[in-house]
Amino acid sequence: MIRIAPDHDLLLVVDVQPDFMPGGALPAADGDAVVPAINRILPRFSHAVATQDWHPVDHASFASQHPGKAAFETVRLFYGEQVLWPDHCVQGTPGAALHPALDAARFQMVLRKGFRRAIDSYSAFRENDRATQTGLHGYLAERGIRRIFIAGLARGYCTDVSAEDAADLGYQVVLLEDACRGITPEATAAGTRRLRDKGVLLARSDELG
Repeated sequence: MIRIAPDHDLLLVVDVQPDFMPGGALPAADGDAVVPAINRILPRFSHAVATQDWHPVDHASFASQHPGKAAFETVRLFYGEQVLWPDHCVQGTPGAALHPALDAARFQMVLRKGFRRAIDSYSAFRENDRATQTGLHGYLAERGIRRIFIAGLARGYCTDVSAEDAADLGYQVVLLEDACRGITPEATAAGTRRLRDKGVLLARSDELG
């Protein structure tokens, strides 16, 4: 059993948006199943933050911006290799909103990421150039957060890279597997290997006490 410490623990809910769910532009299989799981555990945390993928219409990670390239191919951007995605989570569209069934009133902050046209952003802490900071670390440090529980979408990418960065910053990190979903089994498996290398604990929400 994992006991939640009200003063020092935080639930980080990553990119729970319709575009990452069945029927969306870049769906994770069964992605909408994370919503009731997250809503069940949100009241147990005194601190909760959500992230929101928030791209301009001409974002550099969109395959549509690279003639001759297709989604899921890669290109070299100024910071290195970048997977190209279908257009998704475009600012102001329904697919970019937090899922309407999510108990969003419990979030003290919603952090928007990926809004810079030239840089994609998987992590809640650093964008894909690995230099541009989102400001979340400072926010959590000011509030005395020591341990972060992570839920949301999608495994292998935004949930996992957020967890890795949190571990690198010195937080204890718990990824709640039943409150996450992945886009592909291969990406999820690769993410799991990276998380274990970083000392991230993989657990289930029913283990929270």
